[in-house]
This record gives sequence, structure tokens and C-alpha cells, in this order.
Amino acid sequence: MLAFVVKRMLGLVPVILVVSIVVFLLLRLSPGDPAVVIAGDNADAATIERIRATLGLDQPLISQFIIWGRSLLHGDLGVSVFSNIPVTQLILQRLEPTASLALTTLVFSIVIAVPLGTIAGATAGSWLDRTLMLVSVLGFSIPVFVLGYCLIYVFSLHLHLLPVQGFSSIRDGIVPFLSSIALPTMTLGLAYLVLIARITRASVLEMMGEDFIRTARAKGVKERIVVTRHALRNSAIPILTVIGIGIALLISGVVVIETVFNIPGVGRLVVDAILKRDYPVIQGVILMFSGVYVLINLIIDIAYAFLDPRVRY
Repeated sequence: MLAFVVKRMLGLVPVILVVSIVVFLLLRLSPGDPAVVIAGDNADAATIERIRATLGLDQPLISQFIIWGRSLLHGDLGVSVFSNIPVTQLILQRLEPTASLALTTLVFSIVIAVPLGTIAGATAGSWLDRTLMLVSVLGFSIPVFVLGYCLIYVFSLHLHLLPVQGFSSIRDGIVPFLSSIALPTMTLGLAYLVLIARITRASVLEMMGEDFIRTARAKGVKERIVVTRHALRNSAIPILTVIGIGIALLISGVVVIETVFNIPGVGRLVVDAILKRDYPVIQGVILMFSGVYVLINLIIDIAYAFLDPRVRY
């Protein structure tokens, strides 16, 4: 088991390296120049070149990458071009809203999707199964920002139950926190929920036709136990897989949702940085998101080994 974990962890090194190179090159080779943004519209060429030299943008790409990579190995993500604040500090200042939204969305989606998908798979063709399929189509078809505005209209502007935008820290009280995070969680969680529910349904439905299910029923095992202990348990690996894949959907959705609901999180930070061409901030945030995604997939790989010992070999 230890060898399996070590092998998976070593496999992360080239992944992070490739991500770092791609992020660096995409920003440097894309149109736009932070020196021009800093200098302003009326600046002359000499001023722009002086700012480029100060930022190190006048050096060859390989030199810029080596300098940045050396700092990265020491845990230094650089300093924001505009605010002159370390990128790590900027991320930490915005981390609570983003982490809260991601965590509540995960809990909301998994707690609802797995039971719904299990029941739909065990009762294929029933009204619940057909309803779930219909909701799944709608969930994938409606963009998250459109759904967000619809929920704002219903729950905030019409019913006056929840705030339109903003974020309240959990330190301010559990009720203000839940009120501020409810609409963003429901908006972002719908697409993630239907994805998990559909895979759960398909996996459970496939398991329900296996020989060991028929054997359990022939022995007189209760249907509830057949579904939960036999069908659902043996469907765990596909469900875990889609949860891990859906993290990418969750990360991209956070950026949109934080903009729609005016949440001062990391997603808003990276949007503002892109508009300003703030290279260090963009690189730091993308690397953080990539690291989280890779780490969660590592955890899921390790969970595979516990659920199915054959994966270790």
C-alpha cells in the first residue's frame, strides 16, 4: 500500500512541472502587456520600457521562467505587479469565501446526488428515475450564470428570503454565513449534482443486473440492504471517479459564481488580475487551483486502493 501511495505521489511531480510551464508560456505569449497597463494611455515608449525592465519582462523567456521557478521552489509565488503585495498573502485573504463555497457545494451535491442516483438506479423506469433524467438534461443545458440570476430573482427579489450578493464569514454567525452562501451553493451545485446523480444511477443500474445481486435476493436479503451494501458499495469507484473529474467543473464554476454573486474570493481575484495582466497573481492562482485538483485526484486514487485491493497491483 505504501509503495502504491509513493508511486502516485511521485507521478505528481511531472504533472505540476508541465502545468507550470504551460501557465507561464500562455501568459507570456498571449496579447497584452502589464507595463502598458501600469504606464497608462499617455505614457511614452521610454517609460514603458523602464517599467518592463523593472518587472523583468525585458529578459528572455527562459531567464524569466528560471527566476520564477527558483522562487516557486522556495514557496514564493511572487509579488503582485499592481498592489505590490505578495501573491500568497492575496490568496490567503480571499481563500475563505472560495473554500466555503467549494466545500458547501461538494457537501450539497454529494448528499443529494448519491441517494437520488441510487434510488433511480434501483427503480429504473419509475417516475423518480424519469424525473431525475429530465432534471439532469436541464442541469447540463442551463448555464450557471443564467441559473444564478434566476435564483436571485426568485429567492432574493421576489421572496426576499436570501441576500442578492456578498459573503458573510462563519465568524459572523452561522445564520448570516448560510444565508450568504445558500444561493451560490445551489447555483453551482446543480450541474455538479446532476453529473454525480447520473453516474450513480448508471453504476447502480449496472450492478443490479449482476449475479451476486440475484444471489443476495435469493437468500432473502432485504432490498434496502441489497441496494446499499451490495449495489451501491460496488459502484463506489465510478462514483468517486466522477466526483474527482467534477472538481474541474467546480473550480471553473467558482470563478463565474463569485462574479455573479459579488463574492470576494479567489475567483474574483484571478478575474481582476487577468484584466490587469497581473502575471504573478494569475500564475499563483492557477497553480493553486491545479494543485488542489491534482491533490484531490491523488486522494481519490488512494481511496481506490482501499475500496478495491486489485488497484494496488
